[in-house]
Amino acid sequence: MNDQQQQQRPKTKMSTIYLNQNAGGSWSEFFGDIYSGIAVGIGHPKWFVEKTIDQGVKAITSLTGMASSSTSADSSSNNSSIDNGKLDGGLKVIGVGYGRTGTYSLALALDELGFPTLHTQHLYENQKIFTHFVDNIFYKSIQQDEVITPDMYTPDFDLLLDGGFTATMDLPFALYYKQIHEIYPDCKFILTVRENSEVWFRSWDVLTKSITQPAQYGSFFFTHVNRLNYYMRWLFSIVNSDKTYLNAPFPLPPQNKARSISSYEAHNQKVRNSIPSSHLLEYNVREGWEPLCSFLEIPEANCPSTHGIPFPKSNSARAVTWQAYSSFIGPLVLTVFILFSVFSLVFRKVTGMSVISWCLFVKAKFMHWTNESLKERTKRNKNKMGMKMH
Repeated sequence: MNDQQQQQRPKTKMSTIYLNQNAGGSWSEFFGDIYSGIAVGIGHPKWFVEKTIDQGVKAITSLTGMASSSTSADSSSNNSSIDNGKLDGGLKVIGVGYGRTGTYSLALALDELGFPTLHTQHLYENQKIFTHFVDNIFYKSIQQDEVITPDMYTPDFDLLLDGGFTATMDLPFALYYKQIHEIYPDCKFILTVRENSEVWFRSWDVLTKSITQPAQYGSFFFTHVNRLNYYMRWLFSIVNSDKTYLNAPFPLPPQNKARSISSYEAHNQKVRNSIPSSHLLEYNVREGWEPLCSFLEIPEANCPSTHGIPFPKSNSARAVTWQAYSSFIGPLVLTVFILFSVFSLVFRKVTGMSVISWCLFVKAKFMHWTNESLKERTKRNKNKMGMKMH
């Protein structure tokens, strides 16, 4: 990728949200985690609401016979986007590390280096890719009550190229390193790791606890969230080597520490044994830009470290926790607001006054009644006192 292409490449939404986290300092990191967690957490339900409304509008237009022109327009725009997004040379970089190993930070770094990267956190936003995995792997596993593992089915990875991506990070793509290596022999693989397995599991456990509750309650309201629920159940079954998660009722069983760590370590070793060292980088994001640029053959002059650009830091355990809070509380507040607005409109129609005006009116009546009661009581007390004196 030449200098002009790198300079012209726009920053993505991910890069914008996490930009403030590059600054050093404990307080800066603390507030950066909170900011990014809330921003991303609110962004998820916002997308689901917009998608649900969009589907509703399409359903209405199809019923009213207005769908033909819009459908043709959509299909032509989709075809043009696929033609433009289809990239030569196949997939370039695949992150083969488990989640919670710095995959989101690395996704931002690859994006900065000119490799459009799909991270699992944004998988649901790419409907063709997500639907392909849901229909053929996630939901099918639940239906069969049997985990469909990578050796049982090979996804259509060209869908990534159709979407304009040349790189992926995190699960589920990290599991398909053998198939991807066979299909795209020039592709490079990055195995992200943590300091040790205990550190990884603590972070993984925080993530699973944070996402389970929003998935549980959100699936009742949004179809898209329910599809994420399918993915989550399949993912937990893979990591824990236990199909119980596929059809277990909520709340889901906790993560099995021994099985999770065993799965994490076995996966890493299989990757080391399967991918040639010339195409594999074992990497901790704390190492920064230099080993990454060297492995991807980025000239030193184009490496961000040369220009003083800090390596991205994102998706810490604290940020993930705030994501969960905001993704759950945000829609709840919005729902209460909508219900109150509807109630207020109906109330005004029925009573002829707003809810606030009615509350003020009731308050005034109550104060008047209280004052009158006090006056009446005072008057009775005076009369009693007068009678006693006589």
